[in-house]
Amino acid sequence: MSQPKLMLDYIYDHERAHPDAVYLTQPIGGGQVVDYTWAQALDQARRMAAHLQSRGMEPGARIAILSKNSAHFIIAELAIWIAGGTTVAIFPTETADTIRYVLEHSGASLLFVGKLDMWQQQTPGIPAGLPCIALPLSPPTTFETWDAIIARTPPVTGQPARAATDLAMLIYTSGSTGQPKGVMHSFERVTAASLGIVNELKSRVGAERHNRVLSYLPLAHVFERAWVECGSLVDGNTHLYFAESLDTFLQDLNRARPTTFISVPRLWLKFQQGVFSKMPPQKLDRLLSIPFLGRMVGRKVLKGLGLDQALLAGSGSAPIPAELISWYRRLGLNLSEGYAMTEDFAYSHNSTDAINAPGYVGVPMPGVQVRLSAEGGRPWRDPG
Repeated sequence: MSQPKLMLDYIYDHERAHPDAVYLTQPIGGGQVVDYTWAQALDQARRMAAHLQSRGMEPGARIAILSKNSAHFIIAELAIWIAGGTTVAIFPTETADTIRYVLEHSGASLLFVGKLDMWQQQTPGIPAGLPCIALPLSPPTTFETWDAIIARTPPVTGQPARAATDLAMLIYTSGSTGQPKGVMHSFERVTAASLGIVNELKSRVGAERHNRVLSYLPLAHVFERAWVECGSLVDGNTHLYFAESLDTFLQDLNRARPTTFISVPRLWLKFQQGVFSKMPPQKLDRLLSIPFLGRMVGRKVLKGLGLDQALLAGSGSAPIPAELISWYRRLGLNLSEGYAMTEDFAYSHNSTDAINAPGYVGVPMPGVQVRLSAEGGRPWRDPG
């Protein structure tokens, strides 16, 4: 009996089937971007994997990444997996104390330092003697650079495999409610959830459609890691764009013109407030109420946000006001809400085309088992 495909199997398939397809687009400043094809991303990952193996790290060694979202966050994770390691991602806004705690608690053997805004304040959190490698776009450091290493290192060849029970990653909670907690996710679990996510998206927007996604929510968080990064690694038909900075976010969004887009309630509200700063809500509401004209106005508003091509939009991580979902739907954006946790790799409940009333998080996703707590609570009911 053949074994189920795991994450690296899908990645090797994409490397072989469409090596010249652009997978990652990274802004580098001044409006310039660098594209990485599947072949280019895997070539760099294989070279870094060879370097990591040359350091004599044990199988399953924890290797940390402290970086904002970037193409090399993902390429570094691929290198860690190919080399036989386990990824530990740290939120790029964490304090030095929390960084030190996560590195020591996870037993990290090495740290990749990437794009950051608070590096000077975070530096004291790096334990003395911990090997570090500077990713492209990192702040100035004394660490050896990614580019220098891959320039001199031959790539790992073949298709190094990982066992289903091998740990792919430790995902730490943000620590907003206390000491961060690390959740262990195996390759089997990560792959199964990611495949479920891909099937869910394809069922909503079309199985053959090429997907464009902007990656900007922290990749250290399970929501972005599962629905954006790992979903794209399984799918292989997704083009990931990255945001350069908060100041350029709308330009980055308009560059990507995403076909699917996920966000959190705070940002959905901020987008709405940005619209209201240009057009009073009463006037917009009146225009949206006019047949035909309302559709034109809604589309123009969405185009200004860079969301006019979005076939599906999602909100998660925290409850979103039902009236905010209704407002976006009036504009013509197919916005729905879901619910999941770090522990289930963001694969739990989601709205569907049939069950998507504002204020509901939908129904269990395929394969998810649900049991109501004996302590009570309001049972799910069909809002239709």
